[in-house]
Amino acid sequence: MSSGVHAALVPGGVIGNGRYRLLAKSGADARSNAELWRARDGQLNRDVALTVLLGDLADNAAAARARRTVERAMHAASFTHPGVSRVIDVLTPGTGIRPDEGILGMVVAEWTQGTDLMDLIAEGPLPAGAATRLLEPLGAAIEGAHHAGLVLGADHPQRIRVTSDGRLRLAFPGPRPDAIARDDVKGLGAILYLLLTGRWALPGGPNGVPVAPTGPDGTVVAPNALHPYLPHELSSVAVRSLEDTSVGGIRTSAAILQVLNQIAAEEAETSLIQAVSPRDRDDDDEVVWTTQRPRQDKQQKKKLWISVGVLAAATLAVIVWLSVQIVGFFSDEPSKGGGPTVVIGQTGSNGQSAPPPAPAGPVQPGQIGVYDVTNQPDNQNQASRAVDNNANTFWRTDNYFQQFPALKPGIGLMASFAEPVRLASITITSPSEKTHVQIRVASALDSPLEETKIIGEGDLSNGQTQIQLSEHEPTGHVLIWITQLTNTGAGNNRSEIREILYTRAQ
Repeated sequence: MSSGVHAALVPGGVIGNGRYRLLAKSGADARSNAELWRARDGQLNRDVALTVLLGDLADNAAAARARRTVERAMHAASFTHPGVSRVIDVLTPGTGIRPDEGILGMVVAEWTQGTDLMDLIAEGPLPAGAATRLLEPLGAAIEGAHHAGLVLGADHPQRIRVTSDGRLRLAFPGPRPDAIARDDVKGLGAILYLLLTGRWALPGGPNGVPVAPTGPDGTVVAPNALHPYLPHELSSVAVRSLEDTSVGGIRTSAAILQVLNQIAAEEAETSLIQAVSPRDRDDDDEVVWTTQRPRQDKQQKKKLWISVGVLAAATLAVIVWLSVQIVGFFSDEPSKGGGPTVVIGQTGSNGQSAPPPAPAGPVQPGQIGVYDVTNQPDNQNQASRAVDNNANTFWRTDNYFQQFPALKPGIGLMASFAEPVRLASITITSPSEKTHVQIRVASALDSPLEETKIIGEGDLSNGQTQIQLSEHEPTGHVLIWITQLTNTGAGNNRSEIREILYTRAQ
Protein backbone atom coordinates (compact mmCIF):
# COMPACT_ATOMS: atom_id res chain seq x y z
CA MET A 1 0.00 0.00 0.00
CA SER A 2 1.56 3.34 -1.02
CA SER A 3 1.64 6.41 1.14
CA GLY A 4 -0.51 8.26 -1.37
CA VAL A 5 -3.57 6.09 -0.55
CA HIS A 6 -2.89 5.41 3.10
CA ALA A 7 -5.86 6.87 4.93
CA ALA A 8 -4.18 6.96 8.33
CA LEU A 9 -1.10 8.95 7.21
CA VAL A 10 -2.66 12.36 7.68
CA PRO A 11 -2.52 14.75 10.65
CA GLY A 12 -4.77 13.29 13.33
CA GLY A 13 -4.39 9.74 12.02
CA VAL A 14 -3.41 6.95 14.39
CA ILE A 15 -0.83 4.26 13.54
CA GLY A 16 1.34 1.77 15.39
CA ASN A 17 -1.53 -0.36 16.66
CA GLY A 18 -3.33 2.76 17.89
CA ARG A 19 -0.43 4.14 19.93
CA TYR A 20 0.88 7.07 17.83
CA ARG A 21 -1.28 9.99 16.72
CA LEU A 22 0.27 11.89 13.81
CA LEU A 23 0.64 15.62 14.39
CA ALA A 24 2.58 17.02 11.40
CA LYS A 25 4.55 15.65 8.49
CA SER A 26 8.19 16.77 8.43
CA GLY A 27 9.13 15.31 5.07
CA ALA A 28 9.67 12.18 3.02
CA ASP A 29 12.67 10.16 1.88
CA ALA A 30 11.63 8.65 -1.43
CA ARG A 31 14.75 6.47 -1.60
CA SER A 32 13.42 4.40 1.31
CA ASN A 33 9.72 5.01 0.64
CA ALA A 34 9.71 6.59 4.09
CA GLU A 35 7.62 9.36 5.58
CA LEU A 36 8.87 11.47 8.49
CA TRP A 37 6.32 12.54 11.09
CA ARG A 38 6.01 14.29 14.40
CA ALA A 39 3.60 12.21 16.48
CA ARG A 40 2.18 11.91 19.98
CA ASP A 41 2.87 8.75 21.98
CA GLY A 42 -0.49 8.06 23.62
CA GLN A 43 0.93 5.69 26.21
CA LEU A 44 3.84 7.86 27.45
CA ASN A 45 2.14 11.19 26.65
CA ARG A 46 5.11 12.72 24.82
CA ASP A 47 6.00 13.78 21.29
CA VAL A 48 8.19 11.51 19.20
CA ALA A 49 9.75 11.44 15.73
CA LEU A 50 8.55 8.62 13.47
CA THR A 51 10.35 7.27 10.42
CA VAL A 52 7.55 5.30 8.77
CA LEU A 53 8.58 2.75 6.11
CA LEU A 54 5.70 2.13 3.73
CA GLY A 55 5.00 -0.69 1.31
CA ASP A 56 3.16 -3.88 0.57
CA LEU A 57 3.87 -6.73 2.97
CA ALA A 58 3.56 -9.14 0.03
CA ASP A 59 6.53 -7.44 -1.67
CA ASN A 60 9.31 -9.60 -0.23
CA ALA A 61 12.14 -7.35 -1.47
CA ALA A 62 10.58 -4.22 -0.01
CA ALA A 63 9.83 -6.00 3.26
CA ALA A 64 13.44 -7.22 3.48
CA ARG A 65 14.78 -3.71 2.90
CA ALA A 66 12.51 -2.27 5.59
CA ARG A 67 13.52 -5.01 8.00
CA ARG A 68 17.21 -4.23 7.40
CA THR A 69 16.62 -0.51 8.05
CA VAL A 70 14.84 -1.26 11.32
CA GLU A 71 17.64 -3.61 12.39
CA ARG A 72 20.30 -0.99 11.70
CA ALA A 73 18.32 1.60 13.65
CA MET A 74 18.00 -0.81 16.56
CA HIS A 75 21.78 -1.36 16.58
CA ALA A 76 22.29 2.42 16.66
CA ALA A 77 20.02 2.75 19.69
CA SER A 78 23.03 2.18 21.96
CA PHE A 79 24.84 5.18 20.46
CA THR A 80 24.15 8.47 22.22
CA HIS A 81 25.31 11.87 21.04
CA PRO A 82 23.80 15.39 21.07
CA GLY A 83 23.94 15.36 17.27
CA VAL A 84 21.59 12.36 16.96
CA SER A 85 18.08 11.86 18.26
CA ARG A 86 17.95 8.82 20.57
CA VAL A 87 16.13 5.79 19.19
CA ILE A 88 13.38 4.80 21.62
CA ASP A 89 11.80 1.83 19.86
CA VAL A 90 11.57 -0.01 16.54
CA LEU A 91 8.40 -1.64 15.26
CA THR A 92 7.67 -4.29 12.61
CA PRO A 93 4.47 -5.95 11.39
CA GLY A 94 3.24 -8.18 14.20
CA THR A 95 5.36 -6.40 16.84
CA GLY A 96 3.69 -3.06 17.33
CA ILE A 97 2.29 -2.69 13.79
CA ARG A 98 -0.86 -4.37 12.52
CA PRO A 99 -0.28 -6.32 9.28
CA ASP A 100 -3.11 -4.39 7.61
CA GLU A 101 -1.61 -0.93 8.26
CA GLY A 102 0.51 -0.92 5.07
CA ILE A 103 3.59 -0.18 7.14
CA LEU A 104 6.69 -2.35 6.79
CA GLY A 105 8.60 -0.85 9.69
CA MET A 106 8.84 2.14 11.98
CA VAL A 107 11.67 3.81 13.89
CA VAL A 108 10.58 5.78 16.95
CA ALA A 109 12.97 8.46 18.22
CA GLU A 110 12.81 11.26 20.76
CA TRP A 111 11.39 14.48 19.34
CA THR A 112 13.88 17.28 18.58
CA GLN A 113 12.63 20.70 19.62
CA GLY A 114 13.58 23.47 17.21
CA THR A 115 12.91 23.93 13.52
CA ASP A 116 13.21 22.02 10.26
CA LEU A 117 16.45 22.48 8.33
CA MET A 118 14.47 23.35 5.21
CA ASP A 119 12.73 26.20 7.05
CA LEU A 120 16.12 27.56 8.11
CA ILE A 121 17.33 28.03 4.53
CA ALA A 122 13.97 29.10 3.11
CA GLU A 123 15.07 32.76 3.07
CA GLY A 124 18.44 32.02 1.49
CA PRO A 125 21.89 30.54 2.15
CA LEU A 126 23.70 31.10 5.43
CA PRO A 127 27.00 32.89 6.09
CA ALA A 128 30.05 30.66 6.34
CA GLY A 129 30.49 31.14 10.09
CA ALA A 130 26.88 30.25 10.87
CA ALA A 131 27.04 27.17 8.62
CA THR A 132 30.14 25.81 10.34
CA ARG A 133 28.73 26.33 13.82
CA LEU A 134 25.50 24.56 12.89
CA LEU A 135 27.16 21.62 11.18
CA GLU A 136 29.94 20.80 13.65
CA PRO A 137 27.77 18.81 16.16
CA LEU A 138 26.32 16.67 13.37
CA GLY A 139 29.80 16.06 11.99
CA ALA A 140 31.03 15.03 15.44
CA ALA A 141 28.10 12.62 15.78
CA ILE A 142 28.90 10.99 12.44
CA GLU A 143 32.57 10.67 13.36
CA GLY A 144 31.68 9.04 16.70
CA ALA A 145 29.22 6.63 15.07
CA HIS A 146 31.75 5.56 12.46
CA HIS A 147 34.31 4.82 15.18
CA ALA A 148 31.64 2.61 16.76
CA GLY A 149 31.10 0.81 13.45
CA LEU A 150 27.68 2.37 12.86
CA VAL A 151 26.11 4.20 9.91
CA LEU A 152 23.63 6.96 10.78
CA GLY A 153 21.98 7.72 7.43
CA ALA A 154 22.47 11.49 7.67
CA ASP A 155 22.17 12.00 3.92
CA HIS A 156 18.76 13.62 3.47
CA PRO A 157 17.98 17.22 4.52
CA GLN A 158 14.47 16.50 5.80
CA ARG A 159 15.89 14.03 8.30
CA ILE A 160 17.81 16.91 9.91
CA ARG A 161 16.45 19.47 12.36
CA VAL A 162 17.95 22.55 14.00
CA THR A 163 17.85 22.46 17.79
CA SER A 164 16.74 25.45 19.82
CA ASP A 165 20.37 26.11 20.82
CA GLY A 166 21.56 26.21 17.19
CA ARG A 167 22.84 22.72 16.35
CA LEU A 168 22.07 20.41 13.47
CA ARG A 169 20.74 17.07 14.63
CA LEU A 170 19.75 13.85 12.89
CA ALA A 171 16.13 13.88 14.06
CA PHE A 172 14.83 10.91 12.04
CA PRO A 173 17.28 8.00 12.33
CA GLY A 174 16.98 4.96 10.09
CA PRO A 175 19.75 4.43 7.49
CA ARG A 176 18.90 2.88 4.15
CA PRO A 177 19.68 -0.87 4.06
CA ASP A 178 22.55 -0.37 1.60
CA ALA A 179 23.95 2.84 3.13
CA ILE A 180 27.64 2.87 4.07
CA ALA A 181 29.83 5.24 6.07
CA ARG A 182 30.81 7.02 2.85
CA ASP A 183 27.14 8.03 2.42
CA ASP A 184 27.21 9.80 5.78
CA VAL A 185 30.30 11.75 4.68
CA LYS A 186 28.68 12.68 1.37
CA GLY A 187 25.54 13.66 3.28
CA LEU A 188 27.58 15.93 5.53
CA GLY A 189 29.14 17.59 2.46
CA ALA A 190 25.73 17.94 0.82
CA ILE A 191 24.24 19.56 3.93
CA LEU A 192 27.15 21.99 4.05
CA TYR A 193 26.56 22.74 0.36
CA LEU A 194 22.86 23.30 1.11
CA LEU A 195 23.61 25.71 3.96
CA LEU A 196 26.02 27.71 1.78
CA THR A 197 23.99 27.76 -1.45
CA GLY A 198 20.39 26.71 -0.77
CA ARG A 199 20.84 23.83 -3.27
CA TRP A 200 20.95 20.05 -2.78
CA ALA A 201 23.86 18.19 -4.33
CA LEU A 202 22.88 14.50 -4.00
CA PRO A 203 20.28 12.38 -5.82
CA GLY A 204 16.89 11.86 -4.19
CA GLY A 205 16.54 15.27 -2.58
CA PRO A 206 13.25 16.84 -1.50
CA ASN A 207 10.81 18.15 -4.08
CA GLY A 208 11.01 21.91 -4.55
CA VAL A 209 14.65 22.23 -3.47
CA PRO A 210 16.90 23.49 -6.31
CA VAL A 211 19.45 20.97 -7.54
CA ALA A 212 23.13 21.91 -7.35
CA PRO A 213 24.52 22.94 -10.76
CA THR A 214 27.20 20.82 -12.39
CA GLY A 215 30.06 21.64 -14.74
CA PRO A 216 30.78 20.15 -18.19
CA ASP A 217 32.54 17.17 -16.57
CA GLY A 218 29.52 16.41 -14.40
CA THR A 219 31.08 17.53 -11.11
CA VAL A 220 29.17 19.81 -8.76
CA VAL A 221 30.01 23.50 -9.12
CA ALA A 222 31.82 24.84 -6.05
CA PRO A 223 29.79 27.05 -3.67
CA ASN A 224 32.20 29.99 -4.04
CA ALA A 225 31.59 29.93 -7.79
CA LEU A 226 27.95 30.77 -6.95
CA HIS A 227 28.76 33.09 -4.03
CA PRO A 228 32.31 34.50 -4.35
CA TYR A 229 32.35 35.81 -0.77
CA LEU A 230 32.53 32.24 0.64
CA PRO A 231 35.91 31.03 1.96
CA HIS A 232 37.74 28.89 -0.56
CA GLU A 233 38.59 26.17 1.94
CA LEU A 234 35.00 25.68 3.11
CA SER A 235 33.77 25.66 -0.48
CA SER A 236 36.39 23.09 -1.44
CA VAL A 237 35.47 20.80 1.48
CA ALA A 238 31.82 20.79 0.42
CA VAL A 239 32.50 19.64 -3.15
CA ARG A 240 35.35 17.28 -2.31
CA SER A 241 33.15 15.48 0.22
CA LEU A 242 30.80 14.63 -2.65
CA GLU A 243 33.48 13.18 -4.92
CA ASP A 244 33.92 9.42 -5.14
CA THR A 245 37.42 9.66 -6.65
CA SER A 246 40.31 8.26 -4.63
CA VAL A 247 42.43 11.29 -5.51
CA GLY A 248 41.23 14.60 -4.10
CA GLY A 249 38.01 13.35 -2.53
CA ILE A 250 37.34 13.63 1.21
CA ARG A 251 36.31 10.25 2.56
CA THR A 252 36.10 10.78 6.33
CA SER A 253 34.08 13.06 8.55
CA ALA A 254 37.24 13.76 10.56
CA ALA A 255 38.71 15.69 7.63
CA ILE A 256 35.54 17.78 7.37
CA LEU A 257 35.49 18.41 11.11
CA GLN A 258 39.05 19.68 11.07
CA VAL A 259 38.20 22.35 8.53
CA LEU A 260 34.95 23.25 10.29
CA ASN A 261 36.82 23.75 13.56
CA GLN A 262 39.46 25.90 11.87
CA ILE A 263 36.85 28.04 10.10
CA ALA A 264 34.95 28.48 13.37
CA ALA A 265 38.16 29.51 15.15
CA GLU A 266 38.96 31.96 12.37
CA GLU A 267 35.45 33.40 12.56
CA ALA A 268 35.80 33.85 16.33
CA GLU A 269 39.14 35.59 15.87
CA THR A 270 38.08 37.90 13.06
CA SER A 271 34.84 38.83 14.83
CA LEU A 272 36.98 40.61 17.43
CA ILE A 273 38.66 42.79 14.78
CA GLN A 274 37.06 46.09 13.90
CA ALA A 275 36.26 46.72 10.29
CA VAL A 276 38.92 48.57 8.31
CA SER A 277 37.78 51.57 6.33
CA PRO A 278 38.51 51.46 2.57
CA ARG A 279 41.02 54.31 2.77
CA ASP A 280 43.13 52.32 5.28
CA ARG A 281 43.50 49.24 3.11
CA ASP A 282 46.53 48.65 0.90
CA ASP A 283 44.84 46.10 -1.35
CA ASP A 284 41.32 46.77 -2.55
CA ASP A 285 40.98 43.27 -4.05
CA GLU A 286 41.87 41.21 -1.00
CA VAL A 287 39.08 38.85 -0.03
CA VAL A 288 37.65 39.54 3.43
CA TRP A 289 35.47 36.75 4.76
CA THR A 290 32.51 38.06 6.73
CA THR A 291 29.38 36.61 8.29
CA GLN A 292 27.22 39.07 6.39
CA ARG A 293 26.14 38.45 2.81
CA PRO A 294 26.89 41.39 0.51
CA ARG A 295 24.02 43.06 -1.29
CA GLN A 296 23.48 41.79 -4.81
CA ASP A 297 23.89 45.20 -6.48
CA LYS A 298 27.31 45.64 -4.86
CA GLN A 299 28.37 42.20 -6.00
CA GLN A 300 27.34 42.95 -9.57
CA LYS A 301 29.21 46.26 -9.55
CA LYS A 302 32.31 44.56 -8.17
CA LYS A 303 32.17 41.88 -10.86
CA LEU A 304 31.80 44.58 -13.53
CA TRP A 305 34.83 46.52 -12.24
CA ILE A 306 36.89 43.31 -12.01
CA SER A 307 36.00 42.44 -15.61
CA VAL A 308 36.96 45.92 -16.78
CA GLY A 309 40.21 45.72 -14.81
CA VAL A 310 41.16 42.35 -16.30
CA LEU A 311 40.47 43.61 -19.81
CA ALA A 312 42.48 46.78 -19.20
CA ALA A 313 45.41 44.82 -17.75
CA ALA A 314 45.43 42.42 -20.69
CA THR A 315 45.34 45.32 -23.17
CA LEU A 316 48.16 47.11 -21.33
CA ALA A 317 50.29 43.95 -21.36
CA VAL A 318 49.92 43.63 -25.12
CA ILE A 319 50.78 47.32 -25.66
CA VAL A 320 53.85 47.04 -23.42
CA TRP A 321 55.05 43.94 -25.25
CA LEU A 322 54.60 45.58 -28.68
CA SER A 323 56.41 48.72 -27.47
CA VAL A 324 59.37 46.66 -26.24
CA GLN A 325 59.60 44.85 -29.56
CA ILE A 326 59.43 48.06 -31.64
CA VAL A 327 61.94 49.94 -29.48
CA GLY A 328 64.30 46.97 -29.55
CA PHE A 329 64.07 46.75 -33.33
CA PHE A 330 65.01 50.44 -33.94
CA SER A 331 67.59 50.78 -31.14
CA ASP A 332 70.17 48.15 -32.23
CA GLU A 333 72.96 50.73 -32.78
CA PRO A 334 76.57 49.72 -33.52
CA SER A 335 78.76 49.43 -30.46
CA LYS A 336 81.84 51.62 -29.96
CA GLY A 337 84.06 48.62 -30.58
CA GLY A 338 82.86 48.20 -34.16
CA GLY A 339 79.80 47.39 -36.22
CA PRO A 340 77.12 44.91 -35.31
CA THR A 341 77.80 41.21 -35.69
CA VAL A 342 76.11 39.88 -38.81
CA VAL A 343 75.43 36.18 -39.29
CA ILE A 344 75.73 35.28 -42.98
CA GLY A 345 74.77 32.01 -44.57
CA GLN A 346 73.30 30.35 -41.45
CA THR A 347 70.53 28.08 -42.60
CA GLY A 348 67.90 25.96 -40.96
CA SER A 349 67.08 22.36 -41.74
CA ASN A 350 64.77 23.48 -44.56
CA GLY A 351 67.59 25.33 -46.36
CA GLN A 352 66.23 28.80 -45.61
CA SER A 353 68.13 31.45 -43.70
CA ALA A 354 67.49 31.16 -39.95
CA PRO A 355 66.95 34.29 -37.83
CA PRO A 356 69.77 35.26 -35.47
CA PRO A 357 69.30 34.00 -31.88
CA ALA A 358 67.61 36.43 -29.48
CA PRO A 359 70.04 38.10 -27.07
CA ALA A 360 70.15 37.11 -23.41
CA GLY A 361 68.17 39.33 -21.07
CA PRO A 362 64.68 39.88 -19.67
CA VAL A 363 61.73 38.66 -21.71
CA GLN A 364 58.13 39.70 -21.04
CA PRO A 365 55.31 37.14 -21.26
CA GLY A 366 52.39 37.96 -23.50
CA GLN A 367 49.92 36.86 -20.81
CA ILE A 368 49.80 35.23 -17.40
CA GLY A 369 47.03 33.49 -15.49
CA VAL A 370 46.35 31.33 -12.43
CA TYR A 371 46.87 27.60 -13.00
CA ASP A 372 44.70 25.42 -10.74
CA VAL A 373 43.94 21.72 -11.28
CA THR A 374 40.76 21.99 -9.15
CA ASN A 375 39.25 24.69 -11.39
CA GLN A 376 39.01 27.04 -8.40
CA PRO A 377 41.78 29.56 -9.15
CA ASP A 378 42.83 31.95 -6.41
CA ASN A 379 42.44 35.65 -7.24
CA GLN A 380 42.51 35.21 -10.99
CA ASN A 381 42.02 38.94 -11.50
CA GLN A 382 45.32 39.69 -9.73
CA ALA A 383 47.59 37.45 -11.86
CA SER A 384 48.77 40.22 -14.20
CA ARG A 385 50.14 42.16 -11.22
CA ALA A 386 53.00 39.66 -10.98
CA VAL A 387 54.46 40.90 -14.29
CA ASP A 388 53.47 44.58 -14.33
CA ASN A 389 56.98 45.84 -13.38
CA ASN A 390 55.56 47.31 -10.18
CA ALA A 391 56.72 45.72 -6.92
CA ASN A 392 53.97 47.55 -5.00
CA THR A 393 51.29 45.34 -6.57
CA PHE A 394 50.99 41.60 -6.14
CA TRP A 395 49.16 38.35 -6.75
CA ARG A 396 48.28 36.42 -3.62
CA THR A 397 46.86 32.96 -2.98
CA ASP A 398 43.78 32.44 -0.87
CA ASN A 399 44.29 31.74 2.81
CA TYR A 400 44.46 28.00 3.57
CA PHE A 401 44.11 26.48 7.01
CA GLN A 402 45.96 23.36 5.85
CA GLN A 403 49.15 23.10 3.83
CA PHE A 404 49.15 21.63 0.35
CA PRO A 405 48.29 18.95 -0.65
CA ALA A 406 45.49 18.69 1.94
CA LEU A 407 42.90 20.44 -0.23
CA LYS A 408 44.74 20.72 -3.53
CA PRO A 409 48.18 19.65 -4.79
CA GLY A 410 49.31 23.23 -5.33
CA ILE A 411 48.61 26.39 -7.29
CA GLY A 412 50.62 28.52 -9.68
CA LEU A 413 51.00 31.17 -12.35
CA MET A 414 51.24 30.08 -15.99
CA ALA A 415 53.04 32.54 -18.30
CA SER A 416 52.67 32.39 -22.09
CA PHE A 417 55.18 33.93 -24.50
CA ALA A 418 54.67 35.25 -28.01
CA GLU A 419 57.27 32.78 -29.29
CA PRO A 420 59.08 29.81 -27.71
CA VAL A 421 61.88 30.90 -25.38
CA ARG A 422 64.73 29.17 -23.58
CA LEU A 423 65.18 30.63 -20.11
CA ALA A 424 68.32 30.78 -17.98
CA SER A 425 66.70 31.91 -14.73
CA ILE A 426 63.59 33.30 -13.07
CA THR A 427 63.76 35.93 -10.34
CA ILE A 428 60.78 36.17 -7.98
CA THR A 429 60.18 39.14 -5.72
CA SER A 430 58.10 38.10 -2.72
CA PRO A 431 57.77 38.63 1.04
CA SER A 432 56.61 35.01 1.47
CA GLU A 433 59.62 33.35 3.02
CA LYS A 434 59.84 29.53 2.77
CA THR A 435 57.23 29.29 0.02
CA HIS A 436 58.44 26.40 -2.15
CA VAL A 437 58.09 26.78 -5.91
CA GLN A 438 58.81 24.57 -8.90
CA ILE A 439 59.50 25.99 -12.35
CA ARG A 440 57.86 23.81 -14.98
CA VAL A 441 57.62 23.99 -18.76
CA ALA A 442 54.38 23.05 -20.49
CA SER A 443 53.28 22.43 -24.05
CA ALA A 444 49.99 24.32 -23.62
CA LEU A 445 48.14 26.58 -21.20
CA ASP A 446 45.90 23.73 -20.04
CA SER A 447 48.51 20.96 -19.98
CA PRO A 448 47.86 18.45 -17.18
CA LEU A 449 50.33 18.87 -14.33
CA GLU A 450 51.78 15.41 -14.88
CA GLU A 451 52.68 16.38 -18.45
CA THR A 452 54.72 19.41 -17.38
CA LYS A 453 58.48 19.14 -16.72
CA ILE A 454 60.39 20.57 -13.76
CA ILE A 455 63.43 22.64 -14.82
CA GLY A 456 64.14 24.29 -11.46
CA GLU A 457 62.86 24.74 -7.92
CA GLY A 458 63.62 26.42 -4.62
CA ASP A 459 62.38 28.18 -1.49
CA LEU A 460 61.58 31.88 -1.68
CA SER A 461 63.27 34.35 0.63
CA ASN A 462 61.90 37.68 1.85
CA GLY A 463 62.88 39.81 -1.14
CA GLN A 464 64.30 38.62 -4.45
CA THR A 465 64.99 34.95 -5.12
CA GLN A 466 66.76 33.89 -8.33
CA ILE A 467 66.19 30.31 -9.47
CA GLN A 468 68.65 28.95 -12.04
CA LEU A 469 67.06 26.70 -14.64
CA SER A 470 68.39 23.53 -16.22
CA GLU A 471 68.79 23.12 -19.98
CA HIS A 472 65.48 22.76 -21.77
CA GLU A 473 63.95 23.04 -25.20
CA PRO A 474 62.43 26.41 -26.12
CA THR A 475 58.90 26.63 -24.75
CA GLY A 476 55.94 28.96 -25.04
CA HIS A 477 54.53 28.22 -21.56
CA VAL A 478 56.26 28.40 -18.17
CA LEU A 479 54.55 27.51 -14.89
CA ILE A 480 55.59 28.75 -11.45
CA TRP A 481 54.02 26.02 -9.30
CA ILE A 482 53.67 26.56 -5.54
CA THR A 483 53.79 23.30 -3.54
CA GLN A 484 54.23 24.80 -0.07
CA LEU A 485 52.70 28.00 1.25
CA THR A 486 54.14 30.35 3.84
CA ASN A 487 52.75 29.82 7.34
CA THR A 488 51.70 33.29 8.49
CA GLY A 489 50.68 32.14 11.98
CA ALA A 490 47.53 30.87 13.72
CA GLY A 491 47.15 28.06 11.21
CA ASN A 492 47.03 30.45 8.23
CA ASN A 493 48.96 29.58 5.08
CA ARG A 494 49.24 31.78 2.00
CA SER A 495 51.84 33.14 -0.39
CA GLU A 496 52.34 36.36 -2.29
CA ILE A 497 54.25 37.12 -5.49
CA ARG A 498 55.03 40.77 -6.23
CA GLU A 499 57.10 40.50 -9.40
CA ILE A 500 58.50 37.84 -11.74
CA LEU A 501 61.49 38.44 -14.01
CA TYR A 502 62.07 35.93 -16.81
CA THR A 503 65.65 35.95 -18.14
CA ARG A 504 66.34 34.48 -21.56
CA ALA A 505 69.32 32.11 -22.00
CA GLN A 506 72.26 33.07 -24.25
